[in-house]
Amino acid sequence: MTGAERQARYRQRHAGGQPTTPRRHPPVKLADRPPQRRSRSQRWQAAAAELVALQAEYAVWLDALPEALHDSATGQALQAIVDLDLDEIRTIQPPRGFGRD
Repeated sequence: MTGAERQARYRQRHAGGQPTTPRRHPPVKLADRPPQRRSRSQRWQAAAAELVALQAEYAVWLDALPEALHDSATGQALQAIVDLDLDEIRTIQPPRGFGRD
Protein backbone atom coordinates (compact mmCIF):
# COMPACT_ATOMS: atom_id res chain seq x y z
CA MET A 1 0.00 0.00 0.00
CA THR A 2 1.39 3.38 -0.93
CA GLY A 3 1.67 6.35 1.37
CA ALA A 4 -1.14 8.12 -0.48
CA GLU A 5 -3.47 5.14 -0.01
CA ARG A 6 -2.65 4.95 3.71
CA GLN A 7 -3.29 8.68 4.07
CA ALA A 8 -6.63 8.40 2.27
CA ARG A 9 -7.68 5.52 4.55
CA TYR A 10 -6.61 7.53 7.61
CA ARG A 11 -8.62 10.58 6.53
CA GLN A 12 -11.67 8.50 5.68
CA ARG A 13 -11.51 6.61 8.98
CA HIS A 14 -11.22 9.82 11.01
CA ALA A 15 -13.99 11.52 9.04
CA GLY A 16 -16.41 8.84 10.25
CA GLY A 17 -16.35 6.62 7.18
CA GLN A 18 -15.00 3.11 6.90
CA PRO A 19 -11.84 2.33 4.91
CA THR A 20 -12.43 1.14 1.37
CA THR A 21 -10.17 -1.87 1.74
CA PRO A 22 -10.68 -4.47 4.47
CA ARG A 23 -8.22 -4.51 7.34
CA ARG A 24 -6.09 -7.57 7.91
CA HIS A 25 -6.49 -9.68 11.00
CA PRO A 26 -3.64 -9.54 13.50
CA PRO A 27 -1.29 -12.55 13.48
CA VAL A 28 -2.11 -15.41 15.83
CA LYS A 29 -0.02 -15.29 19.00
CA LEU A 30 1.33 -18.40 20.69
CA ALA A 31 -0.96 -17.76 23.66
CA ASP A 32 -3.98 -17.81 21.31
CA ARG A 33 -3.26 -21.35 20.07
CA PRO A 34 -5.32 -24.19 21.48
CA PRO A 35 -3.56 -26.29 24.10
CA GLN A 36 -1.84 -29.51 23.06
CA ARG A 37 -4.15 -32.48 23.51
CA ARG A 38 -1.42 -35.08 23.08
CA SER A 39 1.09 -36.11 25.71
CA ARG A 40 4.77 -35.33 25.32
CA SER A 41 5.41 -39.01 24.65
CA GLN A 42 2.86 -39.06 21.82
CA ARG A 43 4.33 -35.87 20.38
CA TRP A 44 7.85 -37.39 20.59
CA GLN A 45 6.74 -40.52 18.73
CA ALA A 46 4.97 -38.43 16.07
CA ALA A 47 8.05 -36.25 15.59
CA ALA A 48 10.31 -39.31 15.30
CA ALA A 49 7.96 -40.85 12.74
CA GLU A 50 7.95 -37.57 10.78
CA LEU A 51 11.77 -37.53 10.75
CA VAL A 52 11.87 -41.09 9.42
CA ALA A 53 9.34 -40.23 6.71
CA LEU A 54 11.31 -37.12 5.72
CA GLN A 55 14.53 -39.13 5.60
CA ALA A 56 12.86 -41.57 3.19
CA GLU A 57 11.73 -38.68 0.98
CA TYR A 58 15.27 -37.26 0.94
CA ALA A 59 16.63 -40.70 0.02
CA VAL A 60 14.30 -40.79 -2.99
CA TRP A 61 15.44 -37.26 -3.93
CA LEU A 62 19.09 -38.31 -3.65
CA ASP A 63 18.47 -41.36 -5.85
CA ALA A 64 16.79 -39.16 -8.49
CA LEU A 65 19.61 -36.61 -8.40
CA PRO A 66 21.87 -36.79 -11.47
CA GLU A 67 25.27 -38.36 -10.78
CA ALA A 68 27.04 -35.11 -11.68
CA LEU A 69 25.27 -33.34 -8.79
CA HIS A 70 26.10 -35.86 -6.05
CA ASP A 71 29.21 -33.87 -5.11
CA SER A 72 27.34 -30.55 -5.05
CA ALA A 73 26.17 -28.87 -1.85
CA THR A 74 22.67 -30.26 -2.40
CA GLY A 75 23.95 -33.78 -2.94
CA GLN A 76 26.18 -33.62 0.13
CA ALA A 77 23.35 -32.31 2.31
CA LEU A 78 21.00 -35.02 1.08
CA GLN A 79 23.66 -37.67 1.72
CA ALA A 80 24.20 -36.37 5.26
CA ILE A 81 20.46 -36.62 5.97
CA VAL A 82 20.23 -40.11 4.50
CA ASP A 83 23.26 -41.25 6.55
CA LEU A 84 21.67 -40.21 9.87
CA ASP A 85 20.81 -43.17 12.11
CA LEU A 86 17.28 -42.42 13.33
CA ASP A 87 16.68 -45.86 14.86
CA GLU A 88 17.97 -44.71 18.25
CA ILE A 89 15.59 -41.74 18.24
CA ARG A 90 12.64 -44.02 17.48
CA THR A 91 13.47 -46.38 20.35
CA ILE A 92 13.75 -43.68 23.04
CA GLN A 93 10.78 -43.52 25.38
CA PRO A 94 10.60 -40.15 27.19
CA PRO A 95 9.73 -40.18 30.89
CA ARG A 96 6.04 -40.00 31.65
CA GLY A 97 6.36 -37.28 34.25
CA PHE A 98 6.15 -36.73 37.98
CA GLY A 99 4.53 -39.61 39.81
CA ARG A 100 3.92 -41.69 36.68
CA ASP A 101 7.40 -43.14 36.05
